[in-house]
Amino acid sequence: MLGIDPGLTRCGMGVVEGSVGRPLTLVDVNVIRTSSTLPVAERLVSIEKGVDAWIEEHRPDAVAVERVFARSDVSTVMGTAQASGIAMVCAARRGLPIALHTPSEVKAAVSGSGRATKQQVGAMVTRILRLDAAPKPADAADALALAITHIWRGGAQARLEQAVARSRGGLRP
Repeated sequence: MLGIDPGLTRCGMGVVEGSVGRPLTLVDVNVIRTSSTLPVAERLVSIEKGVDAWIEEHRPDAVAVERVFARSDVSTVMGTAQASGIAMVCAARRGLPIALHTPSEVKAAVSGSGRATKQQVGAMVTRILRLDAAPKPADAADALALAITHIWRGGAQARLEQAVARSRGGLRP
């Protein structure tokens, strides 16, 4: 599972392996960084190349991206939305399932509280993945938290949706 915490300056990327009820394992984590001195289009190309390289290297089964939500700073929201769109295009181009998870959903999944702080999320990611230290910067820990959330919640949600579709005659077991 590839988790992506989109951002124009720092785009967190985290790959986690495992399934519900089994220990999860960190495969890789990093942050794609772009300089604010570059034009936005060039920054988006850098993010696209980085996301494509990660998908090519790690071959995830699915991609979980943080759902963009409106904050007071419109320029931050725009950059985040643009980076999010690039991540989704990279995954869709390869036919990978894409899931969007809200920040509060991710916080609740990994910490038990939708209002957890970045430090609490980092601490829980460290504990869940049995790491020696929290991934830095927070964008890296957030990307791993997205991957964890999707493994824990996304798989169950997909099974529920398939069951509903089968009950309506849309899918066969």
